[in-house]
Formats: sequence, structure tokens, C-alpha cells
Amino acid sequence: MSTVTWDKELIEKYNINGPRYTSYPTALMLSEQFSESRIETALKNANDGLCLYLHLPFCHKLCYYCGCNKVITRHQHKADKYLDYLAREMAMYQPMVKDKKIRQIHLGGGTPTFLTEQQLTRLMELVHQHFTFADNPEVSIEIDPRSCSDEKLRHLRELGFNRVSYGVQDFDKKVQIAINRVQDIELIAHQLKLSKELGFESINLDLIYGLPYQRPETFKKSIEQVIEMDPDRISVFSYAHLPQRFAGQKKIPEESIPQPSVKLSLLEQAITQLNDAGYQFIGMDHFAKKDDGLAIAQREGRLQRNFQGYTTDGQDALLGLGVSSISQVNGVLWQHEKELPAYYKMIDNGQKPIIKSMALNDEDKLRAALISQVICHFELDIEAFKAQWDLDDFWAHFAEAIPLLKPFIEDGLVDVSDKKLRVTDLGRLWVRSICACFDEYLDHGQNRYSKVV
Repeated sequence: MSTVTWDKELIEKYNINGPRYTSYPTALMLSEQFSESRIETALKNANDGLCLYLHLPFCHKLCYYCGCNKVITRHQHKADKYLDYLAREMAMYQPMVKDKKIRQIHLGGGTPTFLTEQQLTRLMELVHQHFTFADNPEVSIEIDPRSCSDEKLRHLRELGFNRVSYGVQDFDKKVQIAINRVQDIELIAHQLKLSKELGFESINLDLIYGLPYQRPETFKKSIEQVIEMDPDRISVFSYAHLPQRFAGQKKIPEESIPQPSVKLSLLEQAITQLNDAGYQFIGMDHFAKKDDGLAIAQREGRLQRNFQGYTTDGQDALLGLGVSSISQVNGVLWQHEKELPAYYKMIDNGQKPIIKSMALNDEDKLRAALISQVICHFELDIEAFKAQWDLDDFWAHFAEAIPLLKPFIEDGLVDVSDKKLRVTDLGRLWVRSICACFDEYLDHGQNRYSKVV
């Protein structure tokens, strides 16, 4: 499952905007008209195991490229206030999930390591107070190396964290200065080494291609340095330059952004280097060692996808807490208030901070299952799918997808028969676009999503 075939002409032809399908329907389809009782029912009727996501929005400094929901501050006490409200939010959800067990917990942001050791201790005490953990849960955290001392890393391990993800982006100093994220390679190498010594079970590094002043020769060196550090997983995300949406990006000079041809060369280089180094191509922008849980799950047909990306669990069992977080449980999606003052106000009023929601109908669930299978495993056993979903005629049901798939078929990106749909090695970069052919909600050609590569 690790092979990718590169064709620049096809890339230029098909490099269109499209959803990442961390859910289906996508979060853009959530409605301000929703029933809170439906959300409560979904949680109460969920399977025994849940995954938990906690959004911690604070950052000490602004990274100019970032499009995440964040609050830039040097005032540490703001995290104390946030934890107060997070505790109240947990108490609101706890009665509905008191009989469930948490299989995974993930801290994202923002910068979770903005929190001090004392604040991290309090956060985990709150989680244990309000939720019951399964045996041997996955407990992961996103780390900014600049805000994580050796002592804090040891403390995280003592608190039960067993997975870490480091934000690297690029090691080239010119690039780092341009994005306002200067960090020494020696620091990151040291923290990775220490993470391994402390017994963290999975270590991920994030890179971004398409950043200002990136060149093939400098990015090649950054990838070489990452490979030398030997993480279990590597993510290589595409930078979307949208200064009209993200104010921080206005600080990046337009002329510094790599041209599309250069950006594609950066991606090709990354894929080639990582494949040669033995990393399995999971899909889109994720790579993992062949003995990593993600890679094993993909080979065994168990890989899933949720709002956190590729996962071994929690596709329809993810509870998100904190400002802007998104949940999907038992066929119901909902999102929390995105602005911190409004989030606080809703909780003060005794309300769960929910602003949007959507309940999947039977057709949504059918298409969600199809898209998840294709985006995780690059193929669909049509006969098995028909039996599972009680379909008499697969292609009659998805008739609108046939003309949309036709150019992909003609260009050898996907093989289609009555029995199987298979994304070819050549087509793996466009799995998002191929999945979009089955999206009932998508306005084909619209630009609300990022470029595919």
C-alpha cells in the first residue's frame, strides 16, 4: 500500500479543490438549526468505546502560516480560566457518557504544550474525574518543541501520554524566519531521542510543503534530517496561502510563495524520499513505518478516518470538547462555538457550547461508508458493499458518479468494474477527487476547499 506513481501532466490537470473527507458530509454542511436532544440520544446510544478530543487554543507566538483556531497570548493564567470552563463542559457531557469508556484521547490546538506542568496535571485530573478510560488507551498530544522542556516531556509520560506529535514544518532557517517559527534542529532531535528513551509508543513529525522560500534542495535536506530522526509517522501537509481568510498569512510576502510547479516538485521529492526510506504511504499526506499501527490497520483493512485524520479507531465515536471542536457520534455531527468569549458565555448560561449540527440519514451513512473505504484503502469490493448495504444495483444507485468518474477512468487513475473499484498507483494522489464523485452535497468546481496536492 505504499506505492505512488507520479505524472506531472495529470497533476496539473486534476489538481483541483476538494474536501479532505475527515467526515461525510463535511463540516461545511452542518446547520445552525439542530436538536440538542438528538445529540444526547446519539451519545447515550453510542457503542461502549469513545475517542476524546480536547482543543487547547493558546499559543505564545503566532506562526504566520497557521489556519487553526487559536488565541495568541503570553498570559499563562488564561489557560487556568479555560480549564475552569472545560471542567464545566465536561460535567455537562458526563451524564450521557458515564457508561462509556475512552479508548483514545488527543490534545490538539493551538499549542497544548502552552500549558504548564501544573495545568496539564489539572487537565488530566479533570478528564479522569469525568470519564472512564479503557485499558491501555492511546493518549496523544501535539507538541511545539519550543514550549516543551525535558521536564515537561517527562511529566507528560508520567501523566499517561504514550503518543506525541511534533510540529517541525521545515528546518531551513530562511523558511522558519518567514513563517515566524524559528526552532533548532538540535532541540527537536534531542526531544525525539528523549521521547524514545521515555517509552512513547508512537512519535510523529509534521512537515509542510509550499511554505515561503522553500526550494527542492533545501526541503530535500529537511526530509533527510527527519528520516535520520527516525519517527514512526511523518505527515507532509500542503500549505494553503489564503491571506483573505487568515490574517497572519498577510505577513508572508506573496513573491516568496513557491510557484505551483515548484510546490509539486517539493511533494514529489517528499514522497520519493519517504518511500525509499521504507515509510508506507497511508494516503494524501500521511506516511508511517510498516510496523506502525496505522500501516498495520491499513494492510488489515481496519484503517478509519475522523476529524483528527487517519486513525485506527473512532470514525463514528469521537467526542470533541473545548472551543471550536467537532464531534461525530452515532451518525450525528456537531461543532462548538469558535470564539472564546462566546464559548464562555454559552457555558455561563448553562448551555453546551454547540452552534451547528447535522444528523446523517441512511443515504448519508451509505455514502460515508463508501468514501471512508476508498480514502483509507484505495479500493471498494462492490459485491461485499452491496450485500452490506442491501443494494440491488450499485451503479444504478450511484448513477450520477459515472460521468464524474469517466475522466479518471480514461486517464488510468481508477479501475472500475461491476465487482470492484480500485484507485491505481497513478491515482492515489487524487483519492479525494475520486471520492468527491460520490458526494451528494458537493458543488463540483467550488473553491471552499484546499487544493488536492
